[in-house]
Amino acid sequence: MLKKRAFNATLWSGADILLRQGLQFAVSVALTRMLTPSDFGTVALLGLFTAVAGVLVDGGLSAALIQRQDVDHVDESTAFWSNLGVGVLAAAALLLLAPAIAAFYRVPLLGPLMQLMALNVFLGALGAIHLTLLRKQLEFRRQMLIGAVAATASGMLAIAMALHGRGVWALAAQIVATTGVTTLLLWATGRWRPALTFSMRSARRLFSFGGYHMAANLLDVAYMRLYTLVIGKLFGPRELGYYGNADTTVQLPGGFLSGVFGRVVFPMFSATTGDPAILRRGKQFGVRSMMLVNVPMMLGMAVLSTQFVRTVFGEQWLPAAPVLSVLCVAALLTPLHMINAYALIAHGQAQLLFRIEIAKKLIGVLLMVACARFGLIGIAWSQVAYSIISYLLMTRFTAPLVDYGAGRQLRDATPAFVIGLSMALLVFAFDRLWEAPAPLKLVVLTAFGAAFYALTAYLLRIDAAMDVLTLFRRVRYEEGVDGARTPP
Repeated sequence: MLKKRAFNATLWSGADILLRQGLQFAVSVALTRMLTPSDFGTVALLGLFTAVAGVLVDGGLSAALIQRQDVDHVDESTAFWSNLGVGVLAAAALLLLAPAIAAFYRVPLLGPLMQLMALNVFLGALGAIHLTLLRKQLEFRRQMLIGAVAATASGMLAIAMALHGRGVWALAAQIVATTGVTTLLLWATGRWRPALTFSMRSARRLFSFGGYHMAANLLDVAYMRLYTLVIGKLFGPRELGYYGNADTTVQLPGGFLSGVFGRVVFPMFSATTGDPAILRRGKQFGVRSMMLVNVPMMLGMAVLSTQFVRTVFGEQWLPAAPVLSVLCVAALLTPLHMINAYALIAHGQAQLLFRIEIAKKLIGVLLMVACARFGLIGIAWSQVAYSIISYLLMTRFTAPLVDYGAGRQLRDATPAFVIGLSMALLVFAFDRLWEAPAPLKLVVLTAFGAAFYALTAYLLRIDAAMDVLTLFRRVRYEEGVDGARTPP
């Protein structure tokens, strides 16, 4: 029953993220052809500040609501009012900081842009708990519909503004419209409402776990957005636009996998922490299945980055292609990072996770600063080194919890790496030998690489492929049995 529930939740969660990100990507492609790299880079300059504000607003209380199985309406309402109060304070802080940020980057336009982003932070706080409760209940169908409507509405607004020459404001409006429509629909379609109550006891209980989770997220977000500060200050908005475009592109497949499994894995891990054997099998299945998908996507995009950028974004974005290739290599281990982090959180080890994150981010900052003198490529390669070092550090602490450390995880992922690398080498060779238009090469070589990888994995009957097929058949069988027993 647990597997069936997880499988169905994964399908709905995947549909939600795939549809929403697909719509957002389509809009992004249209906007990259109407706007300039500098426009994108200007908005990206604010990424660090708005991301930090978003984490502070959540306060880790959302994760605490999911992790704890004994929460009641008072706990949920307390979390809502806490989020809203911090949202007001964070929005006010952004308004006050707007002139200083504009002066720091020497871009006057950042002042009014930051004021608009302050509104976005407040709107996000209004719907954060509604979204958290949907995720805890694994109600991803409604999330899918809300996300699709929000992405469509905000995308249409951004494209219309870009066509009318609004430039960078089209990108900012898209961000705020997405958050605003999402929050409005969460309230309109859901029955949950906060009670007019606030319990200090609930706040302390939730924050005792969520506080460390918030601190860990704060470090992670600050580090992940640190490149906007470094590149924006040292190289300017245009170069930041190139790097940001490459980073966003890499995050699409990685974010899809992390989003799908993260939404399902965390609640399921939290529900099974009393049985180490089940939790270990869950981690093993997650490692095998996620790496089975992530490895070919990342390696394939790495070798076809030039064809991808030229076809999808246009010639003006070609300087982003080498950065995209390197960031794809850095993203190979993303699923493993996510699974190990969720294992710690599910065990209630938020304080330990926070300490690990401090060590990881210190290493990452040193690497980024040291490599910044080599330009965008140097910063991208610092992410590769950071990914490897931080993964080994993380698994050093997660291994004792479930007896599943880096060695066993990498052994389970090795078949995907071997087949994926073989596929990437073949695609790379054909790309260099075959003279054809970029769109044709991209489509044909992508199809060839996917077919080669899938067929090889099936013929060799690697464990990851067999795990996925077995689960799919089992769930189909259980649904058939349930349907046969249910009277019409």
